[in-house]
Amino acid sequence: MWASLIILTALIVVGALLYAHHIYTGRREADREADAPTDTASTGTPEDEEEECCGMHITCEKDSLLAGISKSIEYYEDEELDAYKGRGADGYSEEETEQFRDVLLTLLPEDIAGWARSLQLRGITLPADVREELLMIVAERRESKHN
Repeated sequence: MWASLIILTALIVVGALLYAHHIYTGRREADREADAPTDTASTGTPEDEEEECCGMHITCEKDSLLAGISKSIEYYEDEELDAYKGRGADGYSEEETEQFRDVLLTLLPEDIAGWARSLQLRGITLPADVREELLMIVAERRESKHN
């Protein structure tokens, strides 16, 4: 009788330890995947889209900046960009791309995310090069704020 009670207790303790180890390593693996560099050229969404984004990673930045979180359109002295409504990211000439770049580089750092959301709400797609620059600026700003 005592032997079976000791065996049952040992099984419960070992099971609890294995469960705790599984939870701990699962979190560490998730942290490692989140900290791994992501492909910024990818247009797909992450498989774990349901999880809340912390805003610290490039995938989250793409989703949070360009997903239209805010529903109000705010202009950043860029009304001339409304002429590009409905155009694809690869449909811009070099001069038109420079027009977007000029607006991006004249914005205050705290206005960049709002500008990106505003463009999406207005139906304006950023040229691919400018979009990547925007994401790099936001990533650098977030990194400097957290260091």
